[in-house]
Amino acid sequence: MPYVKTFDRNQLMMVAWDSLVADDSDARIIDKFVDGLNLGQFDIKEAAIEGRPLYDPKGMLKLYIYGYKNQIRSSRKLAKNCKVNIEVKWLIGGVEPDYRTISEFRRKNAECLKKVFHEFNKRIDSAVEWGFISVDGSKFQACNSKDRNFTKNKIDDRIKWLDGHIEEYMRVLDAEDKDENSDSEERKLVEEKLKEAKERQEKYKCYQREMEESGAAQKSLTDSDARLMKNKNGFTVSYNPQTAVDSNTHIIRDYNTTNQVTDHGLLFSTLKDIKKNNGDEIIEVVADKGYEQEDDMISCLENGIIPHVITDDGKDSYELEISYEEAEANEKSNNPEEIKKCLHAGVIPEVYKDIISGMEVKTVRRKDLDSEKIESEKSVYGTEESMKARALEGYFVRDPERNLVYCPAGEILRQKCIKKNGSIRYANKTACRHCKNRNKCYKGKNEWKELDFTKDGLERPCKTWNEAEETIDVSQAKSKRKASKFHYKVLQVVKFFLKPDRQKTAKRMCLSEHPFGTIKRAMGATYFLLKGMRKVDGEFALMCLGYNIERAKNMLGFNKLMELMVQ
Repeated sequence: MPYVKTFDRNQLMMVAWDSLVADDSDARIIDKFVDGLNLGQFDIKEAAIEGRPLYDPKGMLKLYIYGYKNQIRSSRKLAKNCKVNIEVKWLIGGVEPDYRTISEFRRKNAECLKKVFHEFNKRIDSAVEWGFISVDGSKFQACNSKDRNFTKNKIDDRIKWLDGHIEEYMRVLDAEDKDENSDSEERKLVEEKLKEAKERQEKYKCYQREMEESGAAQKSLTDSDARLMKNKNGFTVSYNPQTAVDSNTHIIRDYNTTNQVTDHGLLFSTLKDIKKNNGDEIIEVVADKGYEQEDDMISCLENGIIPHVITDDGKDSYELEISYEEAEANEKSNNPEEIKKCLHAGVIPEVYKDIISGMEVKTVRRKDLDSEKIESEKSVYGTEESMKARALEGYFVRDPERNLVYCPAGEILRQKCIKKNGSIRYANKTACRHCKNRNKCYKGKNEWKELDFTKDGLERPCKTWNEAEETIDVSQAKSKRKASKFHYKVLQVVKFFLKPDRQKTAKRMCLSEHPFGTIKRAMGATYFLLKGMRKVDGEFALMCLGYNIERAKNMLGFNKLMELMVQ
């Protein structure tokens, strides 16, 4: 059976480069879009007049947009495609920059790439009808391994582990000193190991001091801005970028690159630029339970943003509270300043009639912590040794200065989170899993113990540790320190109920998950190549721009999108 006839490799050809690129290729959209940009408007570095000629920055920008859209992200792969990929050669005019030049362009212009992303959305604005917005976040792995990331508990474990090695090395050296026939080479080897262990321990102690002084919960050595986060595949050192996806078009209208472990408080910060560009237009947003934070939702309402945050089972609304401020405001206005005045005056704005109910002004009595300077909290036991000794008696003793808790087994529990009521939760998963006295201390279903302390709490008895001391008065420790005198003040506050729209919240998963899935699966962008918040923000702009180009082409068609690229 004959095969399909192939061409002769030695045959000469006369062909135009433009004929080698398909008429409906994505490269033509990228080329038309970038050629219409004024690079000076985006602060992208232009070529200097003097010296050796530089590569055209528009060509480099085309290269990166094309690469991120087609799973070609590293500078070395992009440099290779400049030589073998026909569409790339057509885009950049046949030049072949090396990988260092390509990488340097992305590094220098990382801050400008978000402006380019916004410009594309402006080009298609006239052809689409925007709906409400869905906000969600997803974990993208950072350029930092877990071995190069340290939490306070991890550093405590490393220091404790090295303590055991140092003790063993010291014991071996003492035995060598007593043995007259000891081997000098073996002794020298042990001394080197001892020196290395002490140096490593001092390095970890230095990390520990830095974290306690700065108040940081983590420390990453390769990418200082990256944080250890939990996702579906366990724990990875990642970033948590937020996207604002439109309900009608599924286009990413904006994004917010963060290193915050959870989504709490990120609703308004993700939407503020969209609101700024839309003036007095009221914006509606849906989000999952992870965005349930009172201050964040109030900030949205004050600025003309309606937050439809999914409620817990059995609830259909949120009870919110803001300070009362008497003022005359126009309740029919959509202006954010007028809306804010209405809310603080206890008046429901006209645009919020369907979501806010039960608004009333109430008088409450609250602690006034600013009326006098309260002395910094110190342990009633004084030194670290005395706190540990007290803990061994069957207590969980909190050191507020270092923000840690000593347990009866001699381990250290570090801060895990701060609860909504202001209590601080402490835990040490690794220590609890390997603790010999675990059953004596904790008999719950989880694998580790978690304790909640108020900001004034200093100790809690472990009742199961010593049954004879079950009736110990917990206030005994508090009586040893001078009680802080709190002044109270009477305030007027506005309380109301915010009821999210269930029909809109039901569509959230279909909106926010789709763009992330496309970026991670179809575009292969599950991790960041760059380091630092500034560069990562620019890299995520290229991911979102690549997604928006594909989505806009599928929605509007190739010809219509080409028309919109010329402005």
